[in-house]
Formats: sequence, C-alpha cells, structure tokens
Amino acid sequence: MAEISAALVKELREKTGAGMMDCKRALGETAGDLEAAVDWLRKKGLAAAAKKAGRIAAEGLVGVATHGTVGAVVEVNSETDFVARNDIFQHFVRAVTELALNTGDDLGKLSGTPFPTTRRTVGDELTHMIATIGENMALRRVRRLAVKEGVVHAYVHNALAPGLGKIGVLVALESRADPAKLVPIGKQLAMHVAAAKPDYLDVASVDAAALERERNVLREQARTSGKPEAIIDKMVEGRLRKFYEEVVLLEQIYVIDGETRVAKVLDTAAKELGAPVRVAGFVRFALGEGIAKDQADAA
Repeated sequence: MAEISAALVKELREKTGAGMMDCKRALGETAGDLEAAVDWLRKKGLAAAAKKAGRIAAEGLVGVATHGTVGAVVEVNSETDFVARNDIFQHFVRAVTELALNTGDDLGKLSGTPFPTTRRTVGDELTHMIATIGENMALRRVRRLAVKEGVVHAYVHNALAPGLGKIGVLVALESRADPAKLVPIGKQLAMHVAAAKPDYLDVASVDAAALERERNVLREQARTSGKPEAIIDKMVEGRLRKFYEEVVLLEQIYVIDGETRVAKVLDTAAKELGAPVRVAGFVRFALGEGIAKDQADAA
C-alpha cells in the first residue's frame, strides 16, 4: 500500500472539503492517486464540490489591452501585493501588455522584445526591476485574441488601475455588425466570464477525457438509485446537461439577467444588430491561480 503523507491528505481536503479520515481512506483506496481520490470521494457523496479551483497563491497584476479586433492579457507575478501598487511595476505590466498585442501568445518572444523607453528587452527590464525594487518577479503567461471582423473586449474585475487588476478577461466577438454596437454585449459577456468562470466555449470543445471522467462519476452516483442500467443512462445524460451549464460558456445562464442561456443572448443580439454574432474565443486570467503558496506553520 502506498504511503499517504499528511501533505497529500491536506491537499485532498482543500480540493474537496471532505473530512480528514475520509480523505485518508480515499487516498488509501486509490493508492495515493490524488485525482482518483477526488473521484472516489465524489462517488461516495463526500466531496463538497465537483470542480476544483486553483488557489490564488501569488501576488502581482493581470494586465489587459485591446486595439479594435485584437486583445491581449498578461500576468506578471510578484512576492507581495505591496509591489502591485508600485508605479514602476504597474508601468511595466501595462507596457508589456501593449507589446503583447503584436507578439502574440509566445512568452519567449514577448520576453525578448525591446522594452519601450529603455534599451533593454522585456526580460532584461524585468531583471533590472527586480534589482531596483528588491523583490522576485516573473512574467508568467500571456494570451492574445484576434478576429477579422468584430471586436475584442477586455474587462478587469476590481481594477487596481486602468487595465490592471487581479482578474482579467478577453472576449472576442466575430460579426459584420457595427463594432460600436458590439461593445455593450462584449462588455457584458466579459463580466459574465469573470463571474461564471467557464472552462470551454461550447459543448464540442469540452475535453473528451474530462467528459468521460464526469460521466463515470455521474454513473456511479446514479447506480445508488437501484434503477435499471437503461434508466441510469438517461439519468446520466440528464445530469450532464447540468455539468455543461457549469463549464461551457454558451450553455451557462447569463449572470446579467439570471435566466437566459448565453447562446440565446447571442441569438437575440444578432437579430437586433442585423448580423450573426459569434464568440470566437475568450480568456480569463485570475492572478496566481494554480500556483501553490508557501504557508507558514505556526506550530
């Protein structure tokens, strides 16, 4: 039997909200496989949530920038929130985000791009800033969205400064409609993405492995009803619709009105604007998501 460490039990508890003994048992039943243990707890009805969320464990800023049909979002990390309020750091993040409008998703290319106002590259400027401010920093990730026709709208939740904050969103709308008339729907969709945290654009884009994993969990849950397999299959497919409503943007209930599916919102917008409106893509960066932060042990 695999040795189950206290750290692994703690991580499973944080992912699922289940009790310590249940987590130890789940890890024992799955030979220490963390993800399998999450599924085991869910099948037993002991996990608090189906969707794991990355802990916000790093400081810094997320920057967003748009120019018509192009948008970019960048995350730059620092050790403390104090640095995020530093004018030098904010200037760096804003400038790098603007550069990303041209460099695209290639972090290496962005790092090697000349930094405006100095003779250094972005990477060298970051190194210089670390020496100046005296705190470690990192250019973590970048995404760029573009459409041939339409708009790319950016939104920052609880902005610390214009275009800078802890949650940054881009929504790319493809349409022949007047770009100025697309802006309101782009803004509202970006706010929706910030709040609803979709993982996928549409049902077709859902990861096959993630879908099969969800189906297996739902099947085990349904079997506790004692119903025939044919009925269980229908129960599973019905519950999958709820899964889609949680993780698929077009299937989610629009947070703006609390009752309409996003796909229907786009259909209505298309009728009002006289041209089809399609979400070509979206990006949501939450500062520090997925980065483990060291926790001091008071004991």
